[in-house]
Amino acid sequence: MHFPRILSSCCVILLLFTGYSCRNTSATKQVGEKVNIKYAEGFDITRYPDYIRVDLRDPWDTTRLLHRYLLVDKKKDLSQSLPDGTLIRTPVDRMVVYSSVHGSMLDELGIAERIVGVCESEYISVPSIRDGIDSGLITDVGNSFSPDVEKIIDLSPEAILVSPFENCSYGRVEKLNIPIIECADYMENTPLGRAEWIRLIGLFTGRESQADSLFAAIERQYTELCQRVSGIKNRPTVIAEKKTGSTWFVPGGNSYMARLFADAGADYFWKDDKHAGSLALSFESVFDKAQSADFWLFKYSAPTDITLRTLASEYSPYSRFIAFEKGLVFGCNLTSNRFFEEVPLHPDLLLKDFILIFHPDLFPGERCRYYHHLQP
Repeated sequence: MHFPRILSSCCVILLLFTGYSCRNTSATKQVGEKVNIKYAEGFDITRYPDYIRVDLRDPWDTTRLLHRYLLVDKKKDLSQSLPDGTLIRTPVDRMVVYSSVHGSMLDELGIAERIVGVCESEYISVPSIRDGIDSGLITDVGNSFSPDVEKIIDLSPEAILVSPFENCSYGRVEKLNIPIIECADYMENTPLGRAEWIRLIGLFTGRESQADSLFAAIERQYTELCQRVSGIKNRPTVIAEKKTGSTWFVPGGNSYMARLFADAGADYFWKDDKHAGSLALSFESVFDKAQSADFWLFKYSAPTDITLRTLASEYSPYSRFIAFEKGLVFGCNLTSNRFFEEVPLHPDLLLKDFILIFHPDLFPGERCRYYHHLQP
């Protein structure tokens, strides 16, 4: 019986159908150097002589890995001693991008032209990507939960950037033998932690130095803003968002938004809560706890900016909040700005808005980028 021949055939089959390479497990184990990640909790980067290993932690079960990638420069020969993992030859030059957030990050790195396909183009407003869509250089491959597989095949991407969900499956896309890069940046609990994922995008695309410099500038600006309010003793209280149907989703005390409120010098009513996500509450429970809040901030989508009058007409008990009575309500109209495309990478811009609202004397004469003061 020809065992070596059978083993070789199995390796070829695995390579074709899984995107993994057969590894020489008897090879000498290489010693790697870990890259310093300052804020992000979701990934680790380790450099080895022949490759770079990227480990993504499962944000829903941090005891296990979500994915492992092995990055090898296209100019280098492929080592026969690579460990198990999804092989990606870098830099990645052709990408399908499911989320406008990651498309915006690629644009910030100056490589939006590498995007050949997107999902749900109607929600994308990044000028360079919109131009590509309108000119036909970028193809809309459909809904991110059920993209057009044939269109993706025709585009011949070298990688697909996605936003993963718990226990999610990518359907037929998983069988295309195209690396799927799972960008779970939205699961980070801190603003700078999420922004630091730009360094990972830079690593995959050969723009590592640019990404590091960009993140360093964002970190510096965010830190300087924090320092401006660090000595302030008057910390106004704040509540966030408003009802959706019968439920009011407020950010948990360990959430991204709660951290931003604290860094902006505000006292958030749910700061002692331990949840990183949102809390689903009734209007009554929110009102009982936070009726006396000094400020009320929320996001919404509407053709025109809403006023206090339209807010009260939406649900009359809103007018019983002290912030409403004092006219200290601020809204972010998502239809008139690029909040969701800009803020993940630039939390410093949102932090500046919050400081302008809570402590306007620190920046006299300046206006908010995202939030507006609701008029009567």
